[in-house]
Amino acid sequence: KISEKLMPKVFEQSKIAGIEQYPQLLKEILIENAYVDKPFVVVLTPGRFNSAYYEHAFLTREMDVPLVTSRDLFVDDSKVYVKTIRGRQRVDVIYRRVDDAFLDPLCFKPDSTLGVAGLMSAYLQNNVVIANAPGTGVADDKSVYPYVDKMIRFYLGEQPILKNVPTYQCRNSEELDYVVAHLDQLVVKEAQGSGGYGMLIGPQASKQQIETFREKILAAPHLYIAQPTLDLSVSPTLTNFGIAERHIDLRPFVLSSPYRTEIVQGGLTRVAMQPGSLVVNSSQGGGIKDTWVVDNLHS
Repeated sequence: KISEKLMPKVFEQSKIAGIEQYPQLLKEILIENAYVDKPFVVVLTPGRFNSAYYEHAFLTREMDVPLVTSRDLFVDDSKVYVKTIRGRQRVDVIYRRVDDAFLDPLCFKPDSTLGVAGLMSAYLQNNVVIANAPGTGVADDKSVYPYVDKMIRFYLGEQPILKNVPTYQCRNSEELDYVVAHLDQLVVKEAQGSGGYGMLIGPQASKQQIETFREKILAAPHLYIAQPTLDLSVSPTLTNFGIAERHIDLRPFVLSSPYRTEIVQGGLTRVAMQPGSLVVNSSQGGGIKDTWVVDNLHS
């Protein structure tokens, strides 16, 4: 919406597909995942100090649902309730923006103040829907990468259209030998890492960094995977020094319910703001761009 307000002529001339329906579509998908006909939906946020809090607030305003923190929710008899000025209100669907480890101090991190005690009990008894479901982050575990082609064949009965990035699992002795012998050519990542932390980008690393990482891998090989260094696409980017090329990658938005899967006509392009950097994560100084889809059907 901000881009459309700033550049109305670009949108009008290029027939950019709109994404203003996304919050409503998200709400519809959340409702379709509920166990009851008229569910009460809330968005669970870590709070106003979270870097994405503005997004949480925007979505709840557009979806017309409450934005809650752990202090607003409680569990009674394995059911989740939210405190309101009219008393407690049963919650049927939680769109959570809190990581798994912090969801329930009785099941995960016992010192978490971001979660709700007993939430997993309510979830396991099908008294509340949590989206995304706890545990779905396994799909983002980098040890899953080598099996993507097989999963497509097994679950869809189809042949992959796009080639998967070759992935070496250091827990396999033969692949480990290859990785430690070619660290200067590979990108090594923690299998369960995120945010661009715990990485080695071999071609950009010093000899000392490579040796240090070699010791880490050999000490706990099961914690690491390695891949060839990808030549990410670049895009013109506004920097403090003018327009310059920066590496980018794409994060699409896909919404699923038992009845349908919707791919939003647009996405988020993550940008590595440092010259030559391949790390696009916002937690390490990366930026973002809108991803626009041209509506050829109506142009």
